[in-house]
Parts: sequence; C-alpha cells; structure tokens
Amino acid sequence: MIDRQRLDAIVREAGRIALGAWPGDGHALEAWEKTPGSPVCSADLAVDAFLKRELTQLLPSAGWLSEETIDSVERLGNGLVWLVDPIDGTRDFIAGRPGWSVSVALVSASRPLLGYLYAPVRARESGGEMWVAEAGHGAFRNGAPLRASTRGEITGARFPARDLMAEESDLVRIEPPNSIALRIAMVAADEADLLASLRWGYEWDIAAATLIAREAGATVTDAFGGKLDFNQRDPRAFGVLAAAPAIHAEALDRLAERARKLAVRGRP
Repeated sequence: MIDRQRLDAIVREAGRIALGAWPGDGHALEAWEKTPGSPVCSADLAVDAFLKRELTQLLPSAGWLSEETIDSVERLGNGLVWLVDPIDGTRDFIAGRPGWSVSVALVSASRPLLGYLYAPVRARESGGEMWVAEAGHGAFRNGAPLRASTRGEITGARFPARDLMAEESDLVRIEPPNSIALRIAMVAADEADLLASLRWGYEWDIAAATLIAREAGATVTDAFGGKLDFNQRDPRAFGVLAAAPAIHAEALDRLAERARKLAVRGRP
C-alpha cells in the first residue's frame, strides 16, 4: 500500500516550492517558450525534479510521465505510472494570477487510481486548496466531500470560459482559471455545470482532475464521448468533456460537428 500521508506531504511541498517562485508574491521568475505558445518557467522544472525524485522514492516500481521530463517508452511496461503536471496553468503562474495547480495522478491499467490537485494560492488563508480522489472512494477538497453538479438542463449551465461562442449564448459564463485541471475540478465542486475543451492536449493535464470529477459524480469523456485512457504510447488526446450527468449527452451533440473539424485541423 502507498503511504498516503507521505504522498500528501510531497504534493504540498511541491506547491510550496512553486509558491516560493510565484511572481504574485513579488518573486523574480525566469520564463521562456518551449515552442511558440507553450510557456515554461524555472519553477516548472524545479517542481518537476522534486516530484520525480520524491514520488520515485515513494513508489520505485512506478513509471513516470510528466510535462517537463523527456518521455520514455519504458513507462509502458510498468503496471503503475505517475502522471504529473508540475504547474498546470503556467500562464496564470507567470502572470502572478492564482489559477494554477500542481497535478499528480497514479495510473494503473489506463485508469487513474489516485488524483491530487494542489492550488496553494486559492483559499490561501486555509493553506490552499487540496483536491484528492481515490478510485471508488470519493473525492474531497480540504477534507470535505465533493458532490458534482446535478443540473438537469443545459440552458443556463455554468461554463468556465474566457468567451462564449454564438451557439453557447444560452450558457452562463464564469471566469476560468488557466489550469484545465482546476476547470474540471469546478464541475466536481458544483461550481460549474459543464467544462469542454476542444483541442489536442496531454494526459498529464487531466489525469488527476478527471478522477476527481468522476468520483464526485460528474460524467467525464473525451470530446467525442469516448473513454479517456491514460499511459498510452502517444500521450496526446483530443478534448475533454466533464458535465453534470443529465446534460452530458446534449453537450456532446452540440459539440460534435465542431469537435470533428477541430480534431482534424489541429491534429499534431
């Protein structure tokens, strides 16, 4: 059995390391682009190195897949794999905004077993927001059980987005964090009814958050309604849809044509 108390401490320390470099507290930060439109900063690398060392020591048999580590196919032969985004929401982090988190998931047989999100700036007076889920055992934020949205109709659904398209005019826009993981978690916490991403992304962005949302009672699929598999040879996947169960199918219908076009147009 994994030492959950130690795992919790590792994730919290990762958040503390990130917070120690966060420009929102006035810290100077080195940042650059890995590729055009893909920012990274020195804190990403520091947190990644810390997590890789500590999580590998915690569970030596597990493989490793992270945004900031060169991938190795050796992970495919491991029964257990850590999926890590050391700072999900790097744009908010670099800009000194609070919408970022540390994301850690433990995956077995393509499914997340454990999911942790830690957002140390949010609810800072209480030590930040720690989101935790274990497959089959529920989801929690700072120890309180989460219950996802149960909205029955899509009109009026709360949707975290920068802007709404014309066909989404019957939704209610709410301000989103940059972190896709935190946006998914908003559905888990009944702070949003629907989250949709129609772009090519990576497993480490969503592995922890999708488990949290599912364990809270949300329905979570890819943009076409298919299951989300993790620790795949190619860790890219197209889109994610997390929603109150009663509106998930209607949301899929709305997105179907747009999703097909964007998936082909944006294929890596």
